[in-house]
Amino acid sequence: MSEHVRSEVRGGLGILTLDRPKALNSLDHGMVLALERQLQAWAETPEVRAVVVRGGARGLCAGGDVRSLYTGTNDDAVRFWADEYRLNALIGAYPKPYIPLMDGITMGGGLGISAHAPQASGSMRVVTERTVVAMPETRIGFTPDVGMSLLLASAPGELGTHLCLTSGQAGGADAILLGWADAMVPSERLDPLVEALAEATAAGSWAAGSESEGSWAAGSGAAAGAHDVVASFAVEPPPAQIAGARAWVDDVYAGDSASAIAARLEELAGSSGPHASDAAAALKELRAVCPFSVAVTLAALRRSPKLGSLEAVLEQDLALGTAMVARPDFREGIRALLVDKDGAPAWNPGRIEDVDSEEVAAAFTA
Repeated sequence: MSEHVRSEVRGGLGILTLDRPKALNSLDHGMVLALERQLQAWAETPEVRAVVVRGGARGLCAGGDVRSLYTGTNDDAVRFWADEYRLNALIGAYPKPYIPLMDGITMGGGLGISAHAPQASGSMRVVTERTVVAMPETRIGFTPDVGMSLLLASAPGELGTHLCLTSGQAGGADAILLGWADAMVPSERLDPLVEALAEATAAGSWAAGSESEGSWAAGSGAAAGAHDVVASFAVEPPPAQIAGARAWVDDVYAGDSASAIAARLEELAGSSGPHASDAAAALKELRAVCPFSVAVTLAALRRSPKLGSLEAVLEQDLALGTAMVARPDFREGIRALLVDKDGAPAWNPGRIEDVDSEEVAAAFTA
């Protein structure tokens, strides 16, 4: 087990705790492999009837450890992503209730280990009043990965497109609206929730399948049990703040052309309409992030729903990662945001309008 991943079994509940607070629980390679090994082991352990994944006081996970990717080789980065995406696929098909506590910062790779939890096995994705979700990859010359383009594309209207192209943030109620979470539990009730899950999973009624054969299969008892326990701690979320943006976002972000989206934002921002200031703020963000990343991300959003499965989307992510890490924008974005922190990346090309569509298409075949 990685030094940054703690595991325990309490009752019939497997608990994984990310413990890398100075890095906001950013996933390094060792953490990814440790999570995968433990989840695989618990999937085959009848006594473990459900799994909780949680972080510390500031958040579940801020994403992948891009600082280490900045200093490593391109091959190192691709190996990391291959292992991370295998973990995401495991979570997406997990056979037992998988309950991520998305308290605080949950971004990038943090959504990869939480938002894909499958409802079919009784999983419940929990947010709190402190939750902040985002896929901020266009800010570092990358593209939303960990299979999230599938969930971004299936968000209501073009809200997912708006968020990921601008690297925007959203709250817990927004995450529920977007389809990335299922229930809101106040942060002060998370510890009691874990205890209640531990007690409930210790009861034989949660078991479904043949323990004598050393197997465990998710069934209605487990699914209902996880749902009922979480529901007993949940509260009605406040109105999703992002919901009102659909009044202008759906029209502006429609279509397959990033330059057309930028043009529509400029037009709306320069108008006297009620959403001019919102469009101006979005345009400012869109002009600050990596132009090539914006174009690739938009293309990925339009392609992903047609691929048919999370696994296929993750294969696409690996191809894109292989292409993106070979471009100077990737390390330049990390340098500007996280290393030198000057906030002045020199993107190539520097404008969305100058992105070569053939280069965008080639990124999908790397």
